[in-house]
Amino acid sequence: MTSIASKVFCRVEKMCHYLPVVLNTFLVFSITGEVSYLVSVEAPLEPDQKKTQWSSRWKLIHLLAQYFMLGNICWNALLFMKTSPSIKGVFLGGEVLGQGWRYCYTCETHTPPRCSHCYDCKVCVLRRDHHCVFFGQCVGFRNYRYFLSCLFFMWSGLLYATLMNAEVFIVILKEGVTVHSILLLLIPWIMLVSGQVSARAFAFAFIADTCVVGFLLVSSFFFFHLYLLFRGQTTREWYSSRRPYSLGLFGNLHHTLGLRWYICWLCPLIPSPLPGDGINFQVTGSLEPSR
Repeated sequence: MTSIASKVFCRVEKMCHYLPVVLNTFLVFSITGEVSYLVSVEAPLEPDQKKTQWSSRWKLIHLLAQYFMLGNICWNALLFMKTSPSIKGVFLGGEVLGQGWRYCYTCETHTPPRCSHCYDCKVCVLRRDHHCVFFGQCVGFRNYRYFLSCLFFMWSGLLYATLMNAEVFIVILKEGVTVHSILLLLIPWIMLVSGQVSARAFAFAFIADTCVVGFLLVSSFFFFHLYLLFRGQTTREWYSSRRPYSLGLFGNLHHTLGLRWYICWLCPLIPSPLPGDGINFQVTGSLEPSR
């Protein structure tokens, strides 16, 4: 009986591990499909605009732009999850133990500076920033570029989708700010279940709300990590106000994003080798926390 319960628990745990990835994928493709529909069918709302700014050429440009962002989001996310930032396969025995090295009793090995153990991934991660619950993997030395690029294209894609869905908000509020329109925007699920709106109106309102909420959420993550990138910090180092490895603006960009930091963010297929090994770091400040 205990064995069966253990197997069920392991399966449920595995499903919960992949649930955020499945949910994110569903939302990304739902938003893309809805915006594609707005561009191809619904836009513009005014008939006299159909032959001007919303010509076939402009529609094609809009579709290419959004699928370029979708492709970058998916490809960066895939490379992020496939690129392991852990110490697995990394030879640490030949390194001279110096300041910043620690011993991990779980992994039973000495670990270099900026490396820490993740109890979700169950392994030590090189230059560990944090464990990303949305992808179910740690952000570390080797996959930070893909994480940041994915955030950038999610931010730009959600900004674009929010602007496109402004038409949806205009339609909902066209007859004035009423209780019905406010409830449709705030709690579209309740309005659908109670039969107050059609499934089509619910879908548009729900995705429009998701775009706004997602944009605010991703904006906070993206600009926070951009701030850390410019300062040469990880999230763990930011908690203690330490900047012992900052190499200046361009040095931090070069060290984190690779040799082609100025262009690699455009496409994950652009090679941009990292100058370091994730083990040795140039110390430019105090290693002691200031708070």
